[in-house]
Amino acid sequence: GQATRRIPLLGPRAHGARWATLVTPLLPGLPAGLPPTCRPGKFLPLLLSETSRGPPSPNNAGSLCITAVSDSVALHRPVMLAEVLQWLDPRPGQVIVDGTVGGGGHARAIAPRLVPGGWLIGLDLDPSALDRAQAALAGLPVRLAQANFCDLPEVLSALEVPQVDGVLLDLGMSSDQLADPARGFSFSSGAPLDLRFDPTTGEPAWRLLNRLSEQHLADLIFHYGEERYSRRIARAVVQRRRREPVRTAAELAELVSSVVPPERGPGAIHPATRTFQALRIAVNDELKSLEIALRRIPQCVRPGGRVAIISFHSLEDRRVKEAFRTDSRYRPLLRKPLRPSEEERADNPRCRSAKLRVAERTGG
Repeated sequence: GQATRRIPLLGPRAHGARWATLVTPLLPGLPAGLPPTCRPGKFLPLLLSETSRGPPSPNNAGSLCITAVSDSVALHRPVMLAEVLQWLDPRPGQVIVDGTVGGGGHARAIAPRLVPGGWLIGLDLDPSALDRAQAALAGLPVRLAQANFCDLPEVLSALEVPQVDGVLLDLGMSSDQLADPARGFSFSSGAPLDLRFDPTTGEPAWRLLNRLSEQHLADLIFHYGEERYSRRIARAVVQRRRREPVRTAAELAELVSSVVPPERGPGAIHPATRTFQALRIAVNDELKSLEIALRRIPQCVRPGGRVAIISFHSLEDRRVKEAFRTDSRYRPLLRKPLRPSEEERADNPRCRSAKLRVAERTGG
């Protein structure tokens, strides 16, 4: 096997040393000097591996660089793809980051536009998503890493990339995650209520749900889910767990539905939608990651480069709008966010709340 160097990600969210997994499949058209390919195998979670040609040093323990290979087929459809391509404007020779690569939908359309001479860096916390992305992006100039997008400076440093020409973040849930019954993202799932993007780190949602006080749980659901019935829901959870804990997604969805009146009319959502959103945001620390990323991304983008962010609820969009407006390193390119077309909303109802904001990196 090939020797590798393990590189810690000591980012702002780190509690001690952190690691990410760099996936480097054999892909044509990559610039010279990039790490050579790793052999097929499986993930080593939370390991950022940069392949080296020489033997490991005493301070650099050698290991095999292992990549994920799968025949998985992504179900997720990229949101606002035409608008992303128009405003991100990928061109030959550029380096673009897809910070939420998921199943590779946006990346698959962007990467071919970067050749010759350019390539795409895809990040995701979800190892299953990277597995699907690698299968979907085979043959394209792409490098994949298991990492949080707020740790982009550390990933670029490991790849010896000073700055990139563009960054895309799609902050929504993927259909692939919803379709995975083992993850607990679906209301009908009988699996444990997990909701973590990276199932190897952090606390699963069912444990959080069963340890918080009624007051703390109500506050969490209200602030992260913007749920008007948060106190009613928290009370029902506490009463239920006196008998037995809430462990599965289906149990929580049924419990919430029993105390929250259903919505009516166009655009109505499941009664448990906001509660699931709140728990997912909490266990993945999503809003803090976004805030950190918005502060750190400009240092990673060349002047004139673009940052495109798709948000799906007001908590995200508010933070993106504020950063683009107040940080002098961003110059907003749109007066108002773009929304999916009527045709796309009809074809993919899950995209109906999407908002795309785009900014250009200034020279300051």
